[in-house]
Amino acid sequence: MRVVVSGGGTGGHIYPALALINRLKERDLIDEILYVGTETGLEEKIVKENGIPFKTIKIQGFKRKLSLENIKTVNLFISSISKSKKILKEFKPDIVIGTGGYVSSAIVYAAHLMHIPTIIHEQNTIAGVTNKFLGHFVNNIAIAFEEARSQFSEKKKIVFTGNPRAQEVVSIKKNNRLEDFNLNPQEPTVLVFGGSRGATPINNSFVQDFDKFSDANYQVLFVTGNAHFANVSEILGDKMDRYHNISVVPYIENMPEILPDIQLIVGRSGATSIAEITALGIPAIFIPSPYVTHDHQTVNAQSVAKNGAAVVLKEPDLNAQSLFDSVNRIMTDESKQKEMSEKSKEIGVPDASDRLIDLMKKLTD
Repeated sequence: MRVVVSGGGTGGHIYPALALINRLKERDLIDEILYVGTETGLEEKIVKENGIPFKTIKIQGFKRKLSLENIKTVNLFISSISKSKKILKEFKPDIVIGTGGYVSSAIVYAAHLMHIPTIIHEQNTIAGVTNKFLGHFVNNIAIAFEEARSQFSEKKKIVFTGNPRAQEVVSIKKNNRLEDFNLNPQEPTVLVFGGSRGATPINNSFVQDFDKFSDANYQVLFVTGNAHFANVSEILGDKMDRYHNISVVPYIENMPEILPDIQLIVGRSGATSIAEITALGIPAIFIPSPYVTHDHQTVNAQSVAKNGAAVVLKEPDLNAQSLFDSVNRIMTDESKQKEMSEKSKEIGVPDASDRLIDLMKKLTD
């Protein structure tokens, strides 16, 4: 198969695309692959680091308020369709996959105009503007949450596949990676993580709880985010070295490697995180970011919580007491941990990439 993939803007659009590409390679189903993104997007760095052929188009997203800038956006979209057609004519793909972000709009729409089979993948419970637009034109709409089904009018096109990122992490086995952070891999461990950049409200609450967690009969791996590490270190001072059941770090490279040794995750509820967590069956306390479009992280979190696999702690309710109580309630109850883990595995999709690949094969065979 000759495959074009496009998605960008955030890791939530990029990492599922990379997971799909990796699985296609594992199954020896790719003859040629091309990733289409923007020069300024996060995808430019990540995709090139993974050694995947990469081409760019110039495009930008619409402003949510009326603005003259949106006239420029329309003109860029029109010109990017022309550039996309040229890319597709040269590459001659069998299929084009869009994983979200405005960059995928032009290449997927151009493929539709050229009668090339197309699929979009929606990672969240609430569909993005780009995917809602493209849903009218593509052959199939793959979703990772059943709640997303109502976001599209073309019901016959919709197929539940899960998030490809899930299949990428499900094969990871328990290991001794926690030793890298001076923690014991054999001890129950909580991961507190506010996303790749960190989250000030989560950091502040945990810092206030530091002494309480130091007396707990479990370990805590606290990831501050690079931008917050210096400030957190200054506040905690020598406590960071004094308490041996807590490790404070700015960032963790290849975080999925440590997940099999984690008993509870505290953090945001992005689609990729949820895919990884449920694939491995890890109980979670979700603190959704209230600053994302349409508050989709809250809906994501509630989708998992309603099945008993997670607890939702909304940011306005987050403080030192509520954080510690929520963590302690789960970590001191092994039966609760087991129950939440089982519920999490029930909604995980460990074969998500293969489901999406099945769709691709049906359209190209």
